[in-house]
Amino acid sequence: MHFGFSYIGLLYLVMLAVPNILWTKHKPAGYDSYAANENRVLTTFERVGQALVSTAALIFSDFNLRPWTPWSLWLVASFVLMLLYELSWARYFRSEQTMRDFYGNLLCIPVPIATLPVAAFLLLGIYGCNIVMIVSSVILGIGHVGIHLAYRTEVLGAPEKKPLVVRIVRLVLAATFAVVLAAISLVIGVRNVRYISHNDYFAKGVDEGIYLPLCGQEQYVLLMGKDVSNPVIVYLHGGPSSPDSFVTYSFADYLTDAYTFVCWDQRGCGRTYFRNEGSDPTNQTATFEQAEADLDALVEYARQRFGQEQVIIMGHSYGTVLGSQYALHHPDKVAAYVGVAQVTSLVTTDLYSYEDALSRATEAGDDTSQLEAALAAYRADESLENLLALRSVVSAYHPVRIADNETWCAVTSPYFGTDDFRWFLKQLGSMDAYFALNRQLFDYTFSFDAYSQGSSFEMPVYLISGTDDWVCPVDSVRDYLDTIDAPSKDLFLLDGCGHNAQYALPEEFARTVRDSLAQNVS
Repeated sequence: MHFGFSYIGLLYLVMLAVPNILWTKHKPAGYDSYAANENRVLTTFERVGQALVSTAALIFSDFNLRPWTPWSLWLVASFVLMLLYELSWARYFRSEQTMRDFYGNLLCIPVPIATLPVAAFLLLGIYGCNIVMIVSSVILGIGHVGIHLAYRTEVLGAPEKKPLVVRIVRLVLAATFAVVLAAISLVIGVRNVRYISHNDYFAKGVDEGIYLPLCGQEQYVLLMGKDVSNPVIVYLHGGPSSPDSFVTYSFADYLTDAYTFVCWDQRGCGRTYFRNEGSDPTNQTATFEQAEADLDALVEYARQRFGQEQVIIMGHSYGTVLGSQYALHHPDKVAAYVGVAQVTSLVTTDLYSYEDALSRATEAGDDTSQLEAALAAYRADESLENLLALRSVVSAYHPVRIADNETWCAVTSPYFGTDDFRWFLKQLGSMDAYFALNRQLFDYTFSFDAYSQGSSFEMPVYLISGTDDWVCPVDSVRDYLDTIDAPSKDLFLLDGCGHNAQYALPEEFARTVRDSLAQNVS
């Protein structure tokens, strides 16, 4: 939520007030007699709701116009309801202005003069992701709509009883609407609470999402830290092209008192992709060499802005491919390297997983023909598609005991935006189209062999893995660590976690990072 004047909120209040002022001189005969018998509880809800909605509409800038996204449809729908509200008043003023005219339905909407503005402000609250407006609208609706439904029953009598099927359908629709509204409100409410807590926590530090010019593209970077003089961790997401900056707070919150955390949507994906879609729609510039150059530009920015001679590089999955190579090539700029779910070689690591799955299947007396066929298809054509097919078969024998909580953390994130959701939809769409969009990075990752890239690190190296990670199996990580020459090195295991250990046990993961870095990194 953002404090500030809302011209949209003011417009809605004017649209609400003008017809009501005119109405005071055109009340239907007998209206005051009904008002004298108002339910006091409903009246209290109405008065409190009116005050809250009016205040919220003016003091939060969340309701103002923003660049068009699918989320803007909430504002469009809200404004349409306000226009229907004005139409309801116009119809009444042109009528004989009786109580029946006042409470007549509009397009099957009961008591439209009461219902429509409440619904409009509710949708305005959803558009602005503002829980104060949502709750205020619900409070107003309970009182305002409740009062006028009671009046309507007195004036028109109880509505005619509908057939059972119609009543069931209405009940189902009403229940569905209530569940959806509750779910949306819960997500928005948690997001608001987390945003407020972050804003307060980082009041004297840094908490901002910005687009930085990195090697010819504006790229999205999220900066979080309680004290800008702290050491800097540059976090590299996996994939390739699977940005998670909007959800890293879930574990970074346990680190940002001691470190400034830098998250980055790399070239060719997430917010960075949409920012540059017009100039590079097919990601022709998204190569591994370019990614390393982009990272160097980001490191330079972090060093200069936060006054650090070196930064800590932390990579996850594919991020360990980029991070380990950067650490080897730029030792003067890297204080330590932390690899989470370290990639060594996809060609060999999946054989670790296959052999283990085959052993488990054999011990259980299962038919292993499907496993063997998947491996044969992969060996005949070592494509990404066949690799994923092999992983799908193998994964049945590798359940993860502690599931990650990434989805809930994402939808309730104070940093989650429409471009994050748009990229998520791309990942759910055509696999071929998604791979094609970053084919150069996938091809590089597929052929990557950490053993051939060098093993002499001039900084401490700490690797963290979940014991149930069979995408980057622990044995493959341990074997790789044995070949590394570094001032200090160690492997830390999080029991029961899979490939995304940082999201499965975020607090324990952060503690592991702290403990590892505390050994030799200040």
